[in-house]
Amino acid sequence: EVQMLESGGDLVQPGGSLRLSCVASELNFREYVVAWFRQAPGKEREGVVCINWLQRATYYAGSVRERHTVSRDTAKSTVYLLINRLKPDDTAMYYCAAARRDSCDGLRESAFGYWGQGTQVTVSS
Repeated sequence: EVQMLESGGDLVQPGGSLRLSCVASELNFREYVVAWFRQAPGKEREGVVCINWLQRATYYAGSVRERHTVSRDTAKSTVYLLINRLKPDDTAMYYCAAARRDSCDGLRESAFGYWGQGTQVTVSS
């Protein structure tokens, strides 16, 4: 059974960086795409970025592209999200999720059937 497990969330100061990890157990990256979502306090969950087998990244909002980088280590079954120049608005629970698709294009949140429990990122001085 596919399982997703996030880690790396922390309390960081504005301007800092953080790398989140998502270990995807029993998941074949050739058959699935993996995405990062986040949910800020009092707001709906939103997509951040998705990565496919060819490591092509699809960003759900143009504003996140500058400071967010997604990558994958297939040997470790791990997808990473690097967030630079953190802002208080980045405070959220970050989730990784998998969808059995070969492309991230046009995918809605409902397409992702496997979710982790989330890792908390808090940006505050």
